[in-house]
Amino acid sequence: MNKSEIAIIIPARFASTRLPGKPLIKVNEKPIIQWVYERASKSKFAGNVIVATDNQDIFDAVKNFGGNVSMTSSSHKSGSDRIAEIVKNNRDIKIAVNVQGDEPLILPESIDTAICGLTENNETDITTLSRIIDDKEEILNPNVVKVVFDRFFNALYFSRSAVPYERNPDESKYFAHIGLYAYRRESLLKMTELEQTNLEKAESLEQLRALQNGMNIKVFCVDYKPIGIDTEEDLIKFREMVNNRKDKDISV
Repeated sequence: MNKSEIAIIIPARFASTRLPGKPLIKVNEKPIIQWVYERASKSKFAGNVIVATDNQDIFDAVKNFGGNVSMTSSSHKSGSDRIAEIVKNNRDIKIAVNVQGDEPLILPESIDTAICGLTENNETDITTLSRIIDDKEEILNPNVVKVVFDRFFNALYFSRSAVPYERNPDESKYFAHIGLYAYRRESLLKMTELEQTNLEKAESLEQLRALQNGMNIKVFCVDYKPIGIDTEEDLIKFREMVNNRKDKDISV
């Protein structure tokens, strides 16, 4: 597949319950959305990176640092809906990668892993990422989504609960879901046109809509723990990492 047919799309909203306006918060003179954009741009397989927003200030900020940005409807209920609007308006996009706009240290290699999962298997609708959980608190934390998959790494279920339930200790590992998705064009458009399912509403996880409608989600395990900027504490931690240069792959 040609690189020009693969796009990384970063949905970015200004509104945030815990940290309003976080895409525009600056760390070392760069807004967080720029950090994410620059990391995503290092992907070897994607030919385009697009910020999808409904906010004029975010639109202007991306333009100011030379990024590619599209204004989208303010009525979208999810990042996938926002991405689908971009895909509908760009017939050349055959694979769309949803990269969260609040993960400034996203690994380009992880993005490429998700992309390769689609380019190398025509039967897969969606690819996503996971990591092993070693921390008991994370296993029990409903904000850390867990995923279980079969021996061929096809997702069986995503949950905020600790799945599998450990009746017999040490028989299974726990995996945290990393919220990055690569969609085949037709799969994304299909999913976003479907009605919300009961499991999606119960767990507040839109990927369950795809599973309940028989779509295939392939899970790839990576050695990467994302740092999402959701709270003031997260922001402080990220600033400290940048200032202390603890992460050798941090570009400032």
